[in-house]
Amino acid sequence: MLRRALSLPVLVGLATGLLLVLAGPASAAGPSPSPSSTLPGIGVNLNTGDPGLSRTVVIVLLFGLASLAPAILLLMTSFTRFVVVLLLTRNALGLQGIPPNQVIIGLSLFLTLFAMGPVLSKVNHQAIQPALSGKIGWADAAKKGYAPLQVYMERQVKIEDVALFTNVSGAPRPKTVADVPPRVLIPAFVLSELRRAFLIGFIVYVPFLVVDLVVASGLMSLGMVMLPPVVISLPLKLLLFVLVDGWGLLVRSLLMGAKGG
Repeated sequence: MLRRALSLPVLVGLATGLLLVLAGPASAAGPSPSPSSTLPGIGVNLNTGDPGLSRTVVIVLLFGLASLAPAILLLMTSFTRFVVVLLLTRNALGLQGIPPNQVIIGLSLFLTLFAMGPVLSKVNHQAIQPALSGKIGWADAAKKGYAPLQVYMERQVKIEDVALFTNVSGAPRPKTVADVPPRVLIPAFVLSELRRAFLIGFIVYVPFLVVDLVVASGLMSLGMVMLPPVVISLPLKLLLFVLVDGWGLLVRSLLMGAKGG
């Protein structure tokens, strides 16, 4: 029951909230992390510089932002592509629960942070930090924070998906991709990510399908029809995947395709 209750949005929200809580005292008690940090420029500074905005209010606002993080993470980043491809790879290998869902979700989360590090840094410097310091309002911060994500989605979205949602919504046809409203751009981007993820999953499936066919044909020719082919094909697929460094190749191709800037 506990595993069912910990759904994907809950896990992402808890992880984001924990990162924000841990980031607060660190930025207030001492200097910022060294430049060699693996995720530069994504820290949160709670020193608002505005005496009218207390630390408690800032923490409440950060928790409010953390509650929206799952929707932003699922719909406006490359997280969907990563988690779908990794799950399809696990199914192609014939493994039911290895690696566990928590491992796949965690790996997809950190791959997303790695690939979209420049985009998230722009959101932090252009929107979050100015809003916390009182230089801009939260409405302006939302617009400036959406701008880097919009640029990223414009580079990744397919024109036919934008045309699909534009025609269905009845909205006027935009002149350029930059003129596409969020209610059209976001679902079109998610659809494009799903299409790419399933295409990559098909390419991953093909060699393992060939292994299954060869093993099944060999067992049938030997008359061993009572032996399940998966007993022989599963070790062979695992050996093939390890020999070609399958996880490394898969992660490298995913990062190169979803790299933000």
